[in-house]
Amino acid sequence: MQNDNNAFQHAIVLTGGIATGKSTVASLFMLHGFLTIDADKIAHKLLDIYYEDIGKLFGTEYIENKKVLRKKLGTLIFSNVEEKTKLENFIHPLIKDEIIKEAAVFESQKKPYLIDIPLFFERQHYNIKKSIVVYIPKEMQIERLMKRDNSTKEEALTRINNQLDIDEKKKLATYVIDNTKDLKHLQNEVERIKNILIN
Repeated sequence: MQNDNNAFQHAIVLTGGIATGKSTVASLFMLHGFLTIDADKIAHKLLDIYYEDIGKLFGTEYIENKKVLRKKLGTLIFSNVEEKTKLENFIHPLIKDEIIKEAAVFESQKKPYLIDIPLFFERQHYNIKKSIVVYIPKEMQIERLMKRDNSTKEEALTRINNQLDIDEKKKLATYVIDNTKDLKHLQNEVERIKNILIN
């Protein structure tokens, strides 16, 4: 794994909880010209590149047409801590190396850019000083996740409880974006943080 001591001088982490609206916030920042690295997209790409390894780790029933069946694998790892750890130990170092490579390109521009890392506070694998947390209260998180994934309350809670509590993340954040209202409010929140970052 590469050393990241000087890899992220201008990076700001974008994080939050599942279904808090990180992707929307990332898109709004991109409209303001911010470059963004998305850890989830990198993870999806790597899962398919290393599909044979995933098959060996978890069984070939999680592979179809040289692709990882992510939803099926997700059901396994969200309900089994051991399996979850096994996947993380395999994939996280690969994700980090890829993020460091992409960050090197952005660093050369010497201006702030975002790295979207859902489990930034949980893993603490990245030496990045500033963070933005997209915040909604847990009850709202449950509702939005149920609606988004068409899941039961129990399924939504299993996934949410796999992450650090959103109120804890809020306390650890450098900046907090409130996503409890409408899109206009969210746009204003992004604009407010953007102005702090580029001044």
